[in-house]
Amino acid sequence: MLKTALHFSHQLLTDIVEKGDTVIDATMGNGNDTLFLAKLVDKTGKVYAFDVQKQAVENTATKLGTAYPQATLFLAGHEEINQKLSPVEKIKAAIFNLGYLPKSDKSIITQEDTTIPAMKAVLNRLLPTGRMILVIYYGHPGGEQEKNAVLNFCSQLPQEDFSVLTYQFINQKNNPPILVCVEKK
Repeated sequence: MLKTALHFSHQLLTDIVEKGDTVIDATMGNGNDTLFLAKLVDKTGKVYAFDVQKQAVENTATKLGTAYPQATLFLAGHEEINQKLSPVEKIKAAIFNLGYLPKSDKSIITQEDTTIPAMKAVLNRLLPTGRMILVIYYGHPGGEQEKNAVLNFCSQLPQEDFSVLTYQFINQKNNPPILVCVEKK
């Protein structure tokens, strides 16, 4: 069976992330990706997770408990990556789940004016063979605009420096998520 966008995103991360790596969860949400990444990098690695909603940080902290000290949670937007991380810190991977926090206020959404600067910050920190994964949920007000901006940005990346993959089920109803993987050469 073909994998969902979310499951495929985890496969793309599992393929490259190793113990000791530094990674970013740019949209921590309920903490599922933060926990997944913390397990991949183990106690010798680092996970930096970002979200603008206090509920997201609390949900993630509860999910992690005390078992994953390698995760640092920021109550901050992903556009603050450069302000929160050391200027010289490089990363192996980052994941974004664009849209809104499930089971929460659907009016609080990711938007292109913060997502694009965050993507630029990630790409500037990405190690060779590192990956930036974006799972784009766009079936909500404002989602189509962000989707178009992200896809346009990624399609303009120079092929000498990056490979860009898109993955989507095109025969499904209700705006199936689109996965974008940007790999640094």
